Amino acid sequence: MIVRSKNCFTLHTAHTSYQMAVGQRGMLLHTYYGSRLPDDAPNLADPRAPHGDPGCWPDLMPQELSGAGTADNRTPAVIPEYADGTEAAAFVFDHAEVHPGKPQLPGLPMFRNGDGVETLSVFLKDAGGLTAELRYSVYEADDLITRTVIYTNNGNEPLTLNKAASLSIDFAPDALELITLNGTWAAERTPERAALRCGIQSIGSMRGIPGHAHNPAVALCRPDTTETAGDAWGFALVYSGNYLIEAERADGGERLVMGIHPYHFHWTLAPGESFAAPEAAMVYSDKGLGEMSRRFHNAIRTRLLPPQWQDMTAPRPVLINSWEACYFDFDEKKLLELAAASKKADIDLFVLDDGWFKGRNDDSTSLGDWITDKTKLPDGLPGLCKKINLLGLQMGLWVEPEAISPNSDLYRAHPDWAFTIPGREPLEIRHQYTLDFSRPDVVDGIWQQLDDTLQSCPLKYLKWDMNRSLAHVYNAKLPAKRQGEVYHRYVLGVYELQRRLTEKYPDLLLENCAGGGARFDCGMLYYSPQIWCSDNTDARSRLVIQYGTSLFYPGCVMGAHFSTVPNHCTGHTSTVEARMAAALSGTFGFELDLTKYSEEALAELRPYVAWYRRHGALLRSGELHRLVNPEPNGLGAAWMIAAKDGSEAAVFAVGDALTGCHGTASANSRPRLVLAGLDPAAQYTDEDENTYSGVQLLTTGLELPGGWGQTPAKLWYLKKV
Repeated sequence: MIVRSKNCFTLHTAHTSYQMAVGQRGMLLHTYYGSRLPDDAPNLADPRAPHGDPGCWPDLMPQELSGAGTADNRTPAVIPEYADGTEAAAFVFDHAEVHPGKPQLPGLPMFRNGDGVETLSVFLKDAGGLTAELRYSVYEADDLITRTVIYTNNGNEPLTLNKAASLSIDFAPDALELITLNGTWAAERTPERAALRCGIQSIGSMRGIPGHAHNPAVALCRPDTTETAGDAWGFALVYSGNYLIEAERADGGERLVMGIHPYHFHWTLAPGESFAAPEAAMVYSDKGLGEMSRRFHNAIRTRLLPPQWQDMTAPRPVLINSWEACYFDFDEKKLLELAAASKKADIDLFVLDDGWFKGRNDDSTSLGDWITDKTKLPDGLPGLCKKINLLGLQMGLWVEPEAISPNSDLYRAHPDWAFTIPGREPLEIRHQYTLDFSRPDVVDGIWQQLDDTLQSCPLKYLKWDMNRSLAHVYNAKLPAKRQGEVYHRYVLGVYELQRRLTEKYPDLLLENCAGGGARFDCGMLYYSPQIWCSDNTDARSRLVIQYGTSLFYPGCVMGAHFSTVPNHCTGHTSTVEARMAAALSGTFGFELDLTKYSEEALAELRPYVAWYRRHGALLRSGELHRLVNPEPNGLGAAWMIAAKDGSEAAVFAVGDALTGCHGTASANSRPRLVLAGLDPAAQYTDEDENTYSGVQLLTTGLELPGGWGQTPAKLWYLKKV
């Protein structure tokens, strides 16, 4: 619901409210974001000028969009450069409009339009000619508000945007803490929480992709906020390229700015032209970080994912990926043996990873030549696909469309398609270059290759990989003054190719990947319903990785596979139960050589596959409750996924969370795990026919069996009786 009262605007969701108002000299002020206010809430803006001096107030006022160079000395959201060299923007209110539904963003992903969505557009203008349409879309039932800015040059001369953020929000002075998701390859999205100190703290990426180091989603909370209580504000950028998130503590309070990174960003607007900033999503909870997460999860499942994949009751295929089973060393015989063993484990989908295209026997060659290697697959992909189907499995395929090998026919034919700075040696990383997807002709060329491959055989799944950061970014088709547009145009090219792919092949299950989890963001989820969470499949490592990811993203989008031990990434050995617990909480699959498994060992896997099929709808659609959070060393964790009505739940405990080392258990008592999200008045039964009262599970909890072996684990399924 959007309520307008004179020049005050209040956005209501089911449990939250967001308010802004026009203040002195036409400045648009942020006045409130928190628990729901009355429908007719009054204007909460403070009419007093700071220190009684209206001449100095911009530096201390809570603004909705801050510009550079006009007495607000905090980090700005917008830095324009006018034709005369001026770099200043003082935005004042012009007018506002309320519309049902939500307009599209040209070339950009966004949370989707649908029933119950309203949009407020607030138009601000600067005396130099730049206007900003602040666009807020309200998803009332989902407790979600999205925000973006459309920048338009209404002047008579060209101007350049040197910074054009999507979101800027000012909080009144308070002791807030910032939560970020940080890491590196194979250790992505480890949460870090710290008090905001004076000055600016920031995370971001200048890699051309979000990268492994940080994730484009952050939370603000109070020092006493926990999983189950306290204020938490979550913000996620719907974007897959360079980004910058700045949190500043200054005299006027705390400010959060989020958007495209200003590094190598200079976007020229001719008179009348507009630039659409990527969308940012906002969620607030007064019930702690857990509820903040659940609101994000619901919004992503129901409002962001491709519509054909929003039905969480529809089954997802249990897959096996050939990579850790074969790497590059395979032929058709090996693949068919692996597929036959997979069928014995009751797997649905066989995915052929890297190494299937001509000359690809290691990672030094052939990227860009998406033609089947007939020495490995004499009947090509169509022949292999037919044989896989005859075994009773569907088939999927790995590609890396954004890359090109110097040793490839495509590079020899089109060396200009790769990013290269004139006069410099091309920068080869991982024996590859990156294709210039800022050029439409390159996008068209790669689309033709992908389309030809997909038309050749009935593939049901495509894994889209991207294994290096952008470098030597330069578009040979653009003039010098437009080179600051290339990074963003590249991302638009990626989106365009994925748009074509998903529109022509709507039933194709697309799983994005970027060296594991380097492009795990809401922008990618608009096109693909799942993303490979990390190249690290070790169960103990995944406790931390998937816990951090779950702060914003639901389990149904996390690619998670059961793999062999010792783990190929860490060398760590975990029990079958521990590896299954981590994998079953995501999009379940396998990453190992099942041809080495005995009939008995294969039979041991089938009950878990059956368990996933029985409870898959719950695992995908249920509400996550983090019960015991893992330490950075990943020694244990516990979590549960409960139906929204409390009718059923799946409970997972791994490592120290199972033995009680995280709790207060003594040698004289058995450890217990207190649950959440259940009906206290109900009775529940588990799969061993034990019966529990809801109040018992919510107060004293499940009695844990204690530990056994290395990294123990236990799974429960509880159903209301």
